[in-house]
Amino acid sequence: MSLWEKLIVEMIIDTTEVQTINSFSTSGFFKEVYGLIWIVPILTLILGITIGVLVIVWLEREISAAIQQRIGPEYAGPLGILQAIADGTKLLLKEDLLPSRGDIRLFSVGPSIAVISVLLSYLVIPFEYRLVLADLGIGVFLWIAISSIAPIGLLMSGYGSNNKYSFSGGLRAAAQSISYEIPLTLCVLSISLRVIRWNMNFYLFFFIVEAQSKYGFWGWNLWRQPIGFLVFLISSLAECERLPFDLPEAEEELVAGYQTEYSGIKYALFYLASYLNLLVSSLFVTILYLGGWNFSIPYISIPELFKIKKMAGIFGMTIGIFITLAKAYLFLFISITTRWTLPRMRIDQLLNLGWKFLLPISLGNLLLTTSSQLVSL
Repeated sequence: MSLWEKLIVEMIIDTTEVQTINSFSTSGFFKEVYGLIWIVPILTLILGITIGVLVIVWLEREISAAIQQRIGPEYAGPLGILQAIADGTKLLLKEDLLPSRGDIRLFSVGPSIAVISVLLSYLVIPFEYRLVLADLGIGVFLWIAISSIAPIGLLMSGYGSNNKYSFSGGLRAAAQSISYEIPLTLCVLSISLRVIRWNMNFYLFFFIVEAQSKYGFWGWNLWRQPIGFLVFLISSLAECERLPFDLPEAEEELVAGYQTEYSGIKYALFYLASYLNLLVSSLFVTILYLGGWNFSIPYISIPELFKIKKMAGIFGMTIGIFITLAKAYLFLFISITTRWTLPRMRIDQLLNLGWKFLLPISLGNLLLTTSSQLVSL
């Protein structure tokens, strides 16, 4: 091989290496862009969840004040809308105290598990047609599986506090979650039965909502499954530890339950987890029983009426999200008014209600639904 041929071969090799490096750099660039694109919906979801929790706190204070005929928050911002931000800032600046004889690792990890397990549930919630962060075919069952992790964090917090009141509250939280998660799961199975019979691999939430949209308002599962709706409603309140089911933190008996030894940011995490769980339950009630983002009014035809067909999709998505949130906050209003209407139950009454009443009723509802599906084949 001559010297000129060797130079040509080396130039070809160098060009190939440059092209390889450029391809790698291009693929790396696209990977970085893809990663940044995925951060946007996650940050948007976190921002929306934060605003939703702040609205829930403000609504609960205002509705509670109206029920008790007193003045609610009015100094922190107009109509007291900044009161939740002021409370959160105060808890962030408070000293974080640790029990001297407790298990510090369990004590510190418990609140994080309680919050993270609830935040993961938001990944599978569709706020509108295909507007979901994680499009999974087992979304509703993933929520049930994830929600069963939260009591582990509460039990860890109670045990790590080295306090008999805290430990009793953690045990109550675990027992309450197990008792009411079974009826809740059976109600979800009753609704999902027909959809699963069609296709196991499709997105379950989408078919549940679309099955309710055929007959408008009267097609909601609220009318098709009234018994399941009542059982799901009671079980959701018990899972969120709302009155009359707040036995794990009953102040007359357990000081503050598993929260007794907590202060500062860890104390705030428990309340954040409670409100996050309440919002999750409200959204799932909306999707499973109240028709989700569908309503009997054909809102998509409004943009076409004003000759803005290009905005029809965006306008429809916005209206769908608004309808979903409006139905969810309607359920929140019911849970808030229930807090100031019914007295707290005893622990034996709580467990009897779950095991002796709700479990047989939900089983019977599942058998009736299964029988009707078999007859319709």
